[in-house]
Amino acid sequence: MSRFPVALLAGVAFIPALAVAQDAPRQSLTIYNSNLALVQDTRTQAVAAGRSRLEFKDVSGQIRPETVSLSGAGVGVVEQNFDFDLLTPGKLMEKAIGRQVQIVRINPGNGQQTTETATVLSVNEGVVLKIGERIEVLREDDIPTRVIFDRIPENLRARPTLSVTVDSASAGVRPLTLTYLTHGLSWKADYVALFDEAGGRLDLQGWVTLSNNSGVTYRDADVQLVAGDINLVRSEQEYFARYGQRRGATRRAGTETPTGPESVADYYLYPLPARTTVAQNQTKQVSFLDVKGGRARKGYAWRAYGFQTLEEPQAADVAVEFTNSTAGGLGAQLPAGIVRVYVKDQAGEPKFVGENRVDHTPQGSDVSVKIGEAFDVTVQPTVVAHERSKHNHSRYRMEYVVRNARPQPVTVTLRQGGMWRDGKVLEESLKSTRVDAYNLAWDVPVPANGETRLTAYIDTGH
Repeated sequence: MSRFPVALLAGVAFIPALAVAQDAPRQSLTIYNSNLALVQDTRTQAVAAGRSRLEFKDVSGQIRPETVSLSGAGVGVVEQNFDFDLLTPGKLMEKAIGRQVQIVRINPGNGQQTTETATVLSVNEGVVLKIGERIEVLREDDIPTRVIFDRIPENLRARPTLSVTVDSASAGVRPLTLTYLTHGLSWKADYVALFDEAGGRLDLQGWVTLSNNSGVTYRDADVQLVAGDINLVRSEQEYFARYGQRRGATRRAGTETPTGPESVADYYLYPLPARTTVAQNQTKQVSFLDVKGGRARKGYAWRAYGFQTLEEPQAADVAVEFTNSTAGGLGAQLPAGIVRVYVKDQAGEPKFVGENRVDHTPQGSDVSVKIGEAFDVTVQPTVVAHERSKHNHSRYRMEYVVRNARPQPVTVTLRQGGMWRDGKVLEESLKSTRVDAYNLAWDVPVPANGETRLTAYIDTGH
């Protein structure tokens, strides 16, 4: 209000009777992964000619006021205020500082009721009252006590309320659409994978979990979920909390055009199949993916970040590997979430065997979900020799002993880091693949109840 002269607002009429919606609002929610949602709230309202103030109750308690916009035929916005100081016993007492209230006590012995007039002096770490000539602290004990207020302060609201001063060329009932961003709404994806190792097949079901802590219920709303990390202005602490520990499980990013949900601005939209009510303080789960019989296999992997000798063998990681391509039977992009893997035991009962997180994964990607460590498949590296070349490069003669105590043969993907861009392999007993500028990889076949020795002579390039 301070931005406008008093005379400018002298003609503004407050019309509470006309500000009430004439029918139920129609709401749509676009919910992002990042505790953020776009709310579009259309209500049929009566608008007076000229300047008037409209009140929109039941808006989010975590609304971002700077993002609010109001649109309607022939209506222009002059000013908007968001009143989020909600009516609570504590707030009532805070607003009563310096004012008089009635203190009613009941004697638990005889039931006699006494009423005294008190002035509220302070509410810091307790309520301090002046009753007559004495100063008293409002006790919280077994003596029944209540406080009576003569009125509710004007700036306290029973519900979060957005008041908008508008200017309309004519009076009439018309639909108005309120649009704003709010915190307190979020969603995440979770996956249940049933892996058939013998058949090389995977059933994958995806669940969306909606959470609403925004302070208001959205009734019978159209809901769309956005998969993708939108760019938001964050503090440095928030950035590292979000991105510092991320670990991807995508081995090769896909190039396949999605056959599923609509895309917009490089994000994917997952609309819920029917209108739904998202209640305050509610967690709701909705299925969005149910694929049967996709191709999958169990894989083993071991990684070294540098060249070293280990006195004891290390267990290889065990993972379920699949391709979320149409040809692989799982043609769908995967929003970021946790994949929980189950396998059936000999009695046919599913047993949980591990979980891992996947990032947003485009369709057609190779996905590896680590589910644990294989104590019966191990790798033991040894630095046989280390020397410096005439170009002052480090050269390592390496031997890796890959052992398999399982009754079936396995293939272990062995990944060696510590390379530089101009590094190269001079000799090797198995053909390697250059994964990137800093890593080599070998697929090492190991017989059942046996071992394979991989040797390599490597110039790291530095």
